[in-house]
Amino acid sequence: MKGGRRALAVLLTAVGAYTAFQALGIWRYGSVDEKRPADVAVVLGAGTYNGEVSPVYRERINHGIWLYENGYVEKLILTGGYGGGSSVSDAAAARQYAVSAGMPETDILLEERSTITQENLLYAKDLMEEAGYETAVVVSDPLHMKRAMLLAKDAGMEAYSSPTPTSRYKSFRTKAKFLAREVFYYIGYQVCRLVT
Repeated sequence: MKGGRRALAVLLTAVGAYTAFQALGIWRYGSVDEKRPADVAVVLGAGTYNGEVSPVYRERINHGIWLYENGYVEKLILTGGYGGGSSVSDAAAARQYAVSAGMPETDILLEERSTITQENLLYAKDLMEEAGYETAVVVSDPLHMKRAMLLAKDAGMEAYSSPTPTSRYKSFRTKAKFLAREVFYYIGYQVCRLVT
């Protein structure tokens, strides 16, 4: 009985240490900005409300526009499909916002099929291939970047990380909640990669 408890304690300690290691890695990766000249910026979706982009998505779009205006990318790929009952895709709402902020509509591509981050990147890669684009700067919130870049790699994308510097996740509480979610999804995705 004691042996079993000891083994369980060792296992729980190992799981805790691994989880903490991954959390630290995700936190640190959020400060990595690899922005460089690329064909497109892939702006990962973050929801809309009644056709208006969420504050989180707005800041991601703003960073994509900044990359475009400063000569890092030639086009934006705005991502996000149709939410429950919505007749306007998240990507289309994002385009409306970007155009109102001065972005030329001709330099915006829409990825409107996705519902999750993995699909954002898979379908964005399809658009890139159709248009002959090879390189991308991926834009999201800092704590989202490590998982996003792993997903981009698995999608076959030559991609570079550029987290938005104006993330809406500012307080300790919101960052902690976001980090906990990302740790869960990142570890879950890693496990799925191993067993498939």
